[in-house]
Amino acid sequence: MKKQLNTQKRYLLPIKAVAVIGVLLCMVGIMAFGLNKKTEPIAGDTKSLVIKKDSIASVKAFKQVYTVLMSARCMNCHPSGNIPLQGDESQLHTMSPQRGVDGKGVYAMKCANCHQATNTPGLHTPPGNPNWHLPPADMKMVFQGRTPRQLAKQLIDPKQNGNKNMQQLIEHADDGLVLAGWNPGEGRTLPPMSHAAFKKAWITWLTTGAYAPKGK
Repeated sequence: MKKQLNTQKRYLLPIKAVAVIGVLLCMVGIMAFGLNKKTEPIAGDTKSLVIKKDSIASVKAFKQVYTVLMSARCMNCHPSGNIPLQGDESQLHTMSPQRGVDGKGVYAMKCANCHQATNTPGLHTPPGNPNWHLPPADMKMVFQGRTPRQLAKQLIDPKQNGNKNMQQLIEHADDGLVLAGWNPGEGRTLPPMSHAAFKKAWITWLTTGAYAPKGK
């Protein structure tokens, strides 16, 4: 009986060794597969998003995004100065309201005085939203005058984008004020693509590396 047990032990050890080697080989294979996909976690992402870098797809997507961000529906609330823009021609607001520290105006001239929770009925009347405002004074997020490269780099810079990480940037596509661009009230031109198409391009740009187009 003792001899039989010793014989079983001699065979059991090689079997265990083979099993361990097999597990190690599987782990190496999985790691190699992941490396071949050239994926990496997005910095600051709280939901473990993974990006697959593709500079060509990323730049192509951002060029679509740029056309929307430079349209009047977006740029009017992202001016280079402290006065919002208005109209399809993005002219200075006729009442000359000021940004203010929080982006909601100064003194008695607050954005919410004219811009109600919903669009005011009628042609060219004030569009509405419960949170109508410009970006705050310490984080202006200017679109006006920015080249595609400048704007792309600005959008992913936490020091300039409101401290947003990649997950928050993706979620921002469904922000109430962003959505308001596709519901601007009577007499205003819509952005050059649907919100669904914009959101797809926005997410594609971010999840393929958030590359900035070449140029200045």
